[in-house]
Amino acid sequence: MEIKYYWEDLQPGTVRDLGTISADAQEIKDFAEQFDPQPFHLDEAAGKRSIYGGMCASGWHTCAMAMRLTVDNFLNESSSMGSPGLESLRWLKPVYPGDTLNLRHTILESRPLRKRTDIGLVRSTWDLFNQNGEKVLQMEGYGMFRRREPATAEEIAQLEASRG
Repeated sequence: MEIKYYWEDLQPGTVRDLGTISADAQEIKDFAEQFDPQPFHLDEAAGKRSIYGGMCASGWHTCAMAMRLTVDNFLNESSSMGSPGLESLRWLKPVYPGDTLNLRHTILESRPLRKRTDIGLVRSTWDLFNQNGEKVLQMEGYGMFRRREPATAEEIAQLEASRG
Protein backbone atom coordinates (compact mmCIF):
# COMPACT_ATOMS: atom_id res chain seq x y z
CA MET A 1 0.00 0.00 0.00
CA GLU A 2 1.23 3.48 -0.84
CA ILE A 3 2.34 5.65 2.07
CA LYS A 4 0.34 8.89 2.16
CA TYR A 5 1.30 10.13 5.61
CA TYR A 6 4.77 10.57 7.06
CA TRP A 7 5.59 12.24 10.37
CA GLU A 8 5.92 15.61 8.64
CA ASP A 9 2.27 15.38 7.52
CA LEU A 10 0.89 14.82 11.02
CA GLN A 11 0.40 18.32 12.36
CA PRO A 12 -1.11 19.25 15.74
CA GLY A 13 -4.75 20.25 15.43
CA THR A 14 -5.45 17.84 12.58
CA VAL A 15 -8.75 16.00 13.09
CA ARG A 16 -9.65 12.88 11.09
CA ASP A 17 -12.90 10.95 10.94
CA LEU A 18 -11.78 7.33 10.93
CA GLY A 19 -15.11 5.81 9.99
CA THR A 20 -17.78 3.68 11.60
CA ILE A 21 -18.16 0.15 12.87
CA SER A 22 -21.19 -1.70 14.26
CA ALA A 23 -21.24 -3.72 17.45
CA ASP A 24 -22.57 -7.18 16.64
CA ALA A 25 -24.09 -9.34 19.42
CA GLN A 26 -22.29 -12.52 18.35
CA GLU A 27 -18.95 -10.72 18.02
CA ILE A 28 -19.46 -9.23 21.51
CA LYS A 29 -20.02 -12.75 22.90
CA ASP A 30 -17.14 -14.28 20.93
CA PHE A 31 -14.68 -11.62 22.11
CA ALA A 32 -15.89 -11.95 25.71
CA GLU A 33 -15.65 -15.75 25.67
CA GLN A 34 -12.01 -15.52 24.68
CA PHE A 35 -10.78 -12.42 26.51
CA ASP A 36 -13.26 -11.02 29.08
CA PRO A 37 -15.79 -13.68 30.12
CA GLN A 38 -17.83 -11.59 32.53
CA PRO A 39 -21.52 -12.58 32.49
CA PHE A 40 -22.82 -9.19 31.28
CA HIS A 41 -20.65 -9.54 28.14
CA LEU A 42 -21.84 -13.08 27.44
CA ASP A 43 -25.54 -13.23 28.18
CA GLU A 44 -28.49 -10.90 27.68
CA ALA A 45 -30.25 -12.01 30.89
CA ALA A 46 -27.09 -11.45 32.94
CA GLY A 47 -26.68 -8.08 31.25
CA LYS A 48 -30.23 -7.10 32.23
CA ARG A 49 -29.46 -7.95 35.87
CA SER A 50 -26.29 -5.83 35.77
CA ILE A 51 -25.88 -2.08 36.16
CA TYR A 52 -25.70 -1.90 32.34
CA GLY A 53 -29.30 -2.99 31.75
CA GLY A 54 -28.32 -5.31 28.92
CA MET A 55 -25.49 -7.30 27.42
CA CYS A 56 -22.65 -4.95 26.46
CA ALA A 57 -19.25 -5.17 24.83
CA SER A 58 -16.10 -5.52 26.86
CA GLY A 59 -14.16 -2.27 27.06
CA TRP A 60 -11.24 -4.17 25.53
CA HIS A 61 -13.48 -5.15 22.60
CA THR A 62 -14.45 -1.49 22.21
CA CYS A 63 -10.71 -0.64 22.09
CA ALA A 64 -10.18 -3.36 19.49
CA MET A 65 -12.96 -1.93 17.31
CA ALA A 66 -11.36 1.54 17.56
CA MET A 67 -8.00 0.02 16.65
CA ARG A 68 -9.51 -1.67 13.61
CA LEU A 69 -10.88 1.65 12.36
CA THR A 70 -7.52 3.33 13.03
CA VAL A 71 -5.58 0.70 11.08
CA ASP A 72 -8.02 0.48 8.16
CA ASN A 73 -8.55 4.22 7.72
CA PHE A 74 -5.22 5.74 8.73
CA LEU A 75 -2.29 3.58 9.82
CA ASN A 76 -2.23 1.36 6.72
CA GLU A 77 -1.70 4.54 4.66
CA SER A 78 0.98 5.91 6.97
CA SER A 79 4.59 5.27 7.84
CA SER A 80 3.54 3.96 11.27
CA MET A 81 6.26 2.27 13.27
CA GLY A 82 4.01 1.24 16.19
CA SER A 83 3.37 2.88 19.53
CA PRO A 84 5.18 3.20 22.84
CA GLY A 85 1.81 3.18 24.62
CA LEU A 86 -1.19 5.05 25.95
CA GLU A 87 -1.33 7.85 28.50
CA SER A 88 -5.01 7.32 29.29
CA LEU A 89 -7.94 5.10 28.42
CA ARG A 90 -11.50 5.69 29.57
CA TRP A 91 -14.65 3.69 28.92
CA LEU A 92 -17.36 6.31 29.32
CA LYS A 93 -20.55 4.47 28.33
CA PRO A 94 -21.40 0.86 27.55
CA VAL A 95 -21.50 -0.33 23.95
CA TYR A 96 -24.55 -2.48 23.19
CA PRO A 97 -25.32 -4.84 20.31
CA GLY A 98 -26.52 -2.81 17.34
CA ASP A 99 -24.66 0.36 18.31
CA THR A 100 -22.94 2.13 15.42
CA LEU A 101 -19.66 3.68 16.52
CA ASN A 102 -17.78 6.55 14.87
CA LEU A 103 -14.12 7.31 15.60
CA ARG A 104 -12.50 10.75 15.61
CA HIS A 105 -8.71 11.09 15.80
CA THR A 106 -7.10 14.39 16.85
CA ILE A 107 -3.36 15.11 16.80
CA LEU A 108 -2.29 17.00 19.91
CA GLU A 109 1.49 17.18 19.58
CA SER A 110 4.26 16.17 17.21
CA ARG A 111 7.99 16.11 17.82
CA PRO A 112 11.12 14.50 16.42
CA LEU A 113 12.95 11.83 18.37
CA ARG A 114 16.47 12.73 19.47
CA LYS A 115 18.13 9.34 19.17
CA ARG A 116 16.18 8.02 16.17
CA THR A 117 16.48 10.90 13.72
CA ASP A 118 14.43 8.98 11.13
CA ILE A 119 11.37 8.76 13.44
CA GLY A 120 8.93 11.32 14.86
CA LEU A 121 6.54 10.95 17.77
CA VAL A 122 2.88 12.00 17.60
CA ARG A 123 0.53 12.34 20.61
CA SER A 124 -3.16 11.94 19.78
CA THR A 125 -6.61 11.41 21.21
CA TRP A 126 -9.17 8.97 19.89
CA ASP A 127 -12.81 9.70 20.68
CA LEU A 128 -15.38 7.01 19.88
CA PHE A 129 -19.05 8.02 19.72
CA ASN A 130 -22.22 5.95 19.49
CA GLN A 131 -25.08 6.66 17.06
CA ASN A 132 -26.56 9.14 19.56
CA GLY A 133 -23.39 11.24 19.60
CA GLU A 134 -22.47 10.04 23.10
CA LYS A 135 -18.76 9.50 23.72
CA VAL A 136 -18.23 5.86 24.71
CA LEU A 137 -14.42 5.73 24.72
CA GLN A 138 -11.53 8.18 24.95
CA MET A 139 -7.88 7.26 24.56
CA GLU A 140 -4.77 9.38 24.52
CA GLY A 141 -1.47 7.98 23.41
CA TYR A 142 1.51 8.03 21.12
CA GLY A 143 2.45 6.81 17.68
CA MET A 144 5.85 6.63 16.03
CA PHE A 145 6.07 7.50 12.35
CA ARG A 146 8.92 7.34 9.88
CA ARG A 147 10.08 10.68 8.57
CA ARG A 148 10.58 11.50 4.89
CA GLU A 149 13.97 12.92 5.80
CA PRO A 150 15.95 12.30 9.02
CA ALA A 151 16.29 15.23 11.41
CA THR A 152 19.18 17.60 10.79
CA ALA A 153 21.89 18.27 13.36
CA GLU A 154 20.43 21.78 13.82
CA GLU A 155 16.95 20.39 14.54
CA ILE A 156 18.38 17.96 17.11
CA ALA A 157 20.37 20.78 18.76
CA GLN A 158 17.19 22.91 18.99
CA LEU A 159 15.33 20.00 20.56
CA GLU A 160 18.13 19.46 23.10
CA ALA A 161 18.18 23.18 23.96
CA SER A 162 14.41 23.32 24.46
CA ARG A 163 14.57 20.43 26.94
CA GLY A 164 17.30 22.03 29.02
